[in-house]
This record gives sequence, structure tokens and C-alpha cells, in this order.
Amino acid sequence: LKRLVKRTALGLGREGSIASNFSGDIFVAFSTANAPGPADSARTRVMMMANERMDPLFGATVEATEEAVTNAMIAAETMTGVDDLRVYALPHTRLVEVMRKYNRLPGAGR
Repeated sequence: LKRLVKRTALGLGREGSIASNFSGDIFVAFSTANAPGPADSARTRVMMMANERMDPLFGATVEATEEAVTNAMIAAETMTGVDDLRVYALPHTRLVEVMRKYNRLPGAGR
């Protein structure tokens, strides 16, 4: 799980993050697998994915993180904050233009 969650940083990097000193990136992963049962011996069996089969999961983690950032940009709304500071929502058409320009649209052959 630790190996998998580390790949989220790659998804952020694809969206332009450089993980600056004060960025505050936090990655959380959890699993419901291998719930401990009653200990009836000193040893137990653990089911886990073979290392050779992890690459598709690593790739999916990167892509899901990247998609989450894009979705957050699209879901954002114009808002006014402290001291009447106004932050404007990103126009969806402009986002598509920029993503197309930099070959970042899905299926663009990265």
C-alpha cells in the first residue's frame, strides 16, 4: 500500500505540481484486505498481489490522481474570501484549450 500511495505524487507532477516546500501534500491510503482474525498460532498467511502485477495499479494510481486534480479545477466556483479577495472559476473551454495545446487530453498519446 505504501508503494502504491507514493505514486500519487507522480499524478500531481503531471498536473504541474513541483511539491514545493510549503505545498502541504498529504497522501492517504487504506485497505480492507487481510483483516486480522483470532490468533490461533504464531504464524499467519497473507494474500498479496505479486510484484510483477503491480505496474497496472501504479499506472492507475497516477491517472486517478491526475483526473482528480482536473475534476477539482472544473468543479471550482468563483468565490470571494477574506478582505473581499475574489478568486474566479476556471472557464471550462479555456481548460480544454490549454490541455489540447499541451497534449494533455485523454487519448492524446502520452
